Parts: sequence; C-alpha cells; structure tokens
Amino acid sequence: MILQSLCLLPLLLCPSLGLCPLPADLKDIEGNKLCARLYEHSSPYYDQCCEGDYIDVKPGDDVPYLHLKWNNRISSIVVGTRCELTVWSRKPKEGYTKKFTAGAQPRLKEVKKGLVGDWDDSISSYYCKCN
Repeated sequence: MILQSLCLLPLLLCPSLGLCPLPADLKDIEGNKLCARLYEHSSPYYDQCCEGDYIDVKPGDDVPYLHLKWNNRISSIVVGTRCELTVWSRKPKEGYTKKFTAGAQPRLKEVKKGLVGDWDDSISSYYCKCN
C-alpha cells in the first residue's frame, strides 16, 4: 500500500498541465488580467507544452481574422478564471466552433473537432470574454 502511494505522489505533485500557467495567474507583462493565452507548437510531452511563442488575449478581444503567422498554428491554450474563449476553424468565424472555459488545454491534439479531426493547428478566429 505504501509503495502504491509513493508511485502516485509524482502524479499529484506534477499535474498534466505541463508548464502552462494557472488560469488565475494569467496576466500580461504589465500585470493586467488576460482572458486567454494561445501558444504555438505543443509537445507530445506535457511538461514541454505551453512553451515558445504566444498571443495574449485581452477580455473582449474579437478577432475574426488571425494574423497569417498565427492562422492554424495554435496548439495549446490557457483560459483565465471566469473567462470563456470561443474559437472557429475558418475565417471569419466560420466552420467548426468550440468554447473553452477557465483552465489549461496543453495539447489541442486531444480535443476532438468533428468526427475525425482535432483542434491542433486549427484555429483561425476567436472571441474571448470574461465576467
């Protein structure tokens, strides 16, 4: 029984959020609350997700056309506390849609889109709101 408890200890201490920030800690450089943070290039290893380039999304941001550099390149997201991020698979706010609430999604490859697809590198538009 003690051995089983010791085996579970690393899982409890290191949840599968990888290096993603906690939703309550999501702030820009100036300390302002963010609605979400969108990351490029997730990893098959959770502890290496939420690294690299990212976009800070402010409350109320409505982006029907993602910049070409970011279109269909988002692989990880973190949504702030009491916020909701709605994403679309095509511009301008067309195609498949998905709502993400507060929390981290380190691997969008694990989020289903339609019958056979996933949300990894599939976001072309977004809207974010906070209460």
